[in-house]
Amino acid sequence: MSPSLPLREVDPEIALALDLEVDRQARTLELIASENFVSEAVLDALGSVMTNKYAEGLPGKRYYGGCEFVDMAETLAIERAKKLFGAEHVNVQPHSGSQANQAVYMTVLKPGDTILGMSLAHGGHLTHGHPLSFSGKMYKIVSYGVRKDTETVDYDELERLAQEHKPRLIVAGASAYPRLLDFERFAAIAKQSGALLMVDMAHIAGLIAAGLHPSPFPHADFVTTTTHKTLRGPRAGAVFCKAPYAKELDKMVFPGIQGGPSMHVIAAKAVCFQEALQPEFREYQEQVVLNARTLADALAGNGFRIVSGGTDTHLALVDVFSKNVTGKQAERALENAGITVNKNAIPFDTNPPMVASGIRVGTPAVTTRGLREPQMELIAQWIAEVLHNLEDESVQQRVRSEVEALTEKFPLYESRRVIPARA
Repeated sequence: MSPSLPLREVDPEIALALDLEVDRQARTLELIASENFVSEAVLDALGSVMTNKYAEGLPGKRYYGGCEFVDMAETLAIERAKKLFGAEHVNVQPHSGSQANQAVYMTVLKPGDTILGMSLAHGGHLTHGHPLSFSGKMYKIVSYGVRKDTETVDYDELERLAQEHKPRLIVAGASAYPRLLDFERFAAIAKQSGALLMVDMAHIAGLIAAGLHPSPFPHADFVTTTTHKTLRGPRAGAVFCKAPYAKELDKMVFPGIQGGPSMHVIAAKAVCFQEALQPEFREYQEQVVLNARTLADALAGNGFRIVSGGTDTHLALVDVFSKNVTGKQAERALENAGITVNKNAIPFDTNPPMVASGIRVGTPAVTTRGLREPQMELIAQWIAEVLHNLEDESVQQRVRSEVEALTEKFPLYESRRVIPARA
């Protein structure tokens, strides 16, 4: 088969799946807080010929020949990432945020060492110590959480647990936490207890890059991130550290836990970092935060309890179970209405995680499309209508048609858009 044939001829089934996904993204409102829409430039890098190149090792120190141009791309990614965050050292090769976390753990921990991380049930991430994750299987995990009265991080409990258990590593960061994190306080607690500090900034990296969230870099020994979410790059990871840990961390990324890096993805990371260094990126992040606050306030105005009373970031947690709706029911009904969210546990949840009492809503993707405060208020109204009439499919269909009318005004990837024939 000729390598020059177009995808539609080589594999029409996959081509159809791509067409349908483009159509889904174009016609729906994406409120999943961990998702975003990359630029055409990032997509071009991802689909580039750099996917053909093996490049084990680091720029200038490869195990293969012919790496001069992938070295150029990776060096740009490194330099831009360090400039963007004011970091001492970065490795841009991790395939994901989870692998970035794994690289840190295996650099400074032995199996059985103690990690103090945020409970998944209170907003943490699987890799911060959940028993089904490698983190929970390989290490002794002590979990901290939020206060019941404020639903914000209980720093007093964190300090007490650190003094009691003397962890080797404290992990700060979350995947479903709407408030600012006090990295200076985390660092003080880590120092007092003799622990190292790792910050997982995957969700808030874009906000940190734009100066809208306190930076962890003056305080943390290690910082990990994904490069998508608020950073609006390819789905991948990066890991930063203080200079003394650089050599061992790099050795742990490769050959410790990974083989050849994905050079097309690293090229796309370089593009993402370049975009984030532009003044327009701060304007975008300011709108992300403003949209999240507007959406949370409008949902509260429609009778929904917002966990912690609001948001400082790109996301909010909505307690839907107080309206006798589970997160699972809400997710399904809203998807039928053209609004994509995810069910999410809320602190001290009485429902199991796959049912959940809440939904997580985020504004990075809709802000990328150009939606602003008036549209956030409209979206909150639609969410309320659907969830207050959970079993009424006619409401879901009416809202879906209104959603599609709105999305037509904020087009996405027009140059790539293919609307498949509908039966």
